[in-house]
Amino acid sequence: MRHEGARHVVDEQPARCRARTRLLWAMLLVAVAVPACGGSPEPASPTPAGPAASPEQSPELPLPPFTPPSFPLPEPRPDGFGVTLTKFLTLPRSEPKPPVPDGRLERYNRINYLGEIPDGSGRLYVPDMNGMLYVIRDGKPAPYLDVGGRVGPAFFTQKGLGSGLSFAAFHPDFARNGKVYTVHTEARGALTGAKPNLGPTPARTVMHSVVIEWTFKDPAAAAFDGTRRELMRVGFVGTYHSIQQIDFNPTAKPGDEDYGLLYLVVGDGGAVNTAADDGLTSKVPQDLTVPQGKVLRIDPLGTSPGKQYGIPRGNPFVGKPGALGEIYAYGLRDPHRFSWDPEGARSMLLGSIGEDNVESIYDVRPGDNFGWSDREGPFVVQPAKNCLVTKLPADDRRGFVYPVAAYGHTIPPGIKPCSDTGHAVIGGFVYRGEALPELRGKYVFADGVSGRMFYTEAAEMRRGKQLATIHELTLFDEAGAAITMRTTAGDPKVLTAGKPRVDLKFGIDGKGELYVLAKGNGTIWKVTGTKQVEPPVPTGTPAPQPTPSR
Repeated sequence: MRHEGARHVVDEQPARCRARTRLLWAMLLVAVAVPACGGSPEPASPTPAGPAASPEQSPELPLPPFTPPSFPLPEPRPDGFGVTLTKFLTLPRSEPKPPVPDGRLERYNRINYLGEIPDGSGRLYVPDMNGMLYVIRDGKPAPYLDVGGRVGPAFFTQKGLGSGLSFAAFHPDFARNGKVYTVHTEARGALTGAKPNLGPTPARTVMHSVVIEWTFKDPAAAAFDGTRRELMRVGFVGTYHSIQQIDFNPTAKPGDEDYGLLYLVVGDGGAVNTAADDGLTSKVPQDLTVPQGKVLRIDPLGTSPGKQYGIPRGNPFVGKPGALGEIYAYGLRDPHRFSWDPEGARSMLLGSIGEDNVESIYDVRPGDNFGWSDREGPFVVQPAKNCLVTKLPADDRRGFVYPVAAYGHTIPPGIKPCSDTGHAVIGGFVYRGEALPELRGKYVFADGVSGRMFYTEAAEMRRGKQLATIHELTLFDEAGAAITMRTTAGDPKVLTAGKPRVDLKFGIDGKGELYVLAKGNGTIWKVTGTKQVEPPVPTGTPAPQPTPSR
């Protein structure tokens, strides 16, 4: 993405599904028996830091090795599997202050995540990018921390879809230490009154992302009362692709190396797009001396010389001359949402929004280079032919790490190539909850602009193997009627590529149950059921005709 009829319910395990499962396993057995020819080996990378794999991990599926895919990638299609969305609540209406000219920022509100406070209280929290962090208890929202109001006039929400209160993350020991971390954007007076403190300051800085630690006097309090300190400030040359998420690894336990370490995903700030006339020559995401276009990892309670935090000794570039020790992985454009699979290898899965062609999901490990702006997903960027990509060479040896799942941009009718086609992947979660056994083991994610929801099998998302197959989820309301998020939550006054914009995000509670959020109507839904239906006939494919009786 640039800058931005009812169906008939069938048996839960129809013959079609059973036949497809048998066929899949047959194909996998053939793939094991026959040596693969060609292909690109998985780039070597350090052993991932953090907790070891679960001793109860299931044997890996035998998958074909990665081979360079052809462009365009297949369009995700419904396969008949769906989920039920039950309305949970609608958050209060809000707006940027002062008012903005960009309609994409004038939504019902700008809620962008739901999580659970890790103190055993069962309280949920939701950030509204317009400045307020809400707490939800017994199904009722209440103001919890007014980040925008406490920051003051420098708080910036006037330009850029990621501007404002981007995210909040509670320390895993919050019940004891009362510490919560937020990241927000600042401009105006902050551009002259405050200085970025990580890496060289870009020559033309127009916005800062600021990470703050807030310490509650009483962690059980209904609203914030306490102190704050600034941990980090990063400058950007554009008002988009800033720090979109910060979070702690929820699979790490006390004593693990990863416990209490804070991850930050930092976009390229638009540096690539403003580099030159061809738009794709900046090497900022590949430059290890700067934080833009990177995944960072820090210890917010630690100390390092000249820092308000500690740099973990296990970070892959600690001690490398000229490199920032905070860097965990690099080569990214607009990393947007990440999460960890709580079972199996406990993979860190990251959704990365593409430029013109590809939306990608990566399995992140320390030291990874995801290739931007030399690569867009599993393709070669052609900077001399702006917005075009080509197939990887069969003997690719650049050492880049390619996605474990990806889908392409389908250009809507009437929309010019190289313009905003209305695609932006939103990373989600591998469902490991107990309430919906049919959903277990599936990685659920979405295209945020259209509100289309997808899934892949987590067991298929493996580095160095073929891209996992992506299926579109069919969505149902509480009454069992098929719905789309575009009709349910799209705003007809805010269009992208000629269609209503949804701006869909995900959340998860302490039991691993999933939630869906939309800025278009400020509403949160809980995923409460699964359903199997006959998949629709693909467009352009004749409907099957009944077999004549004999």
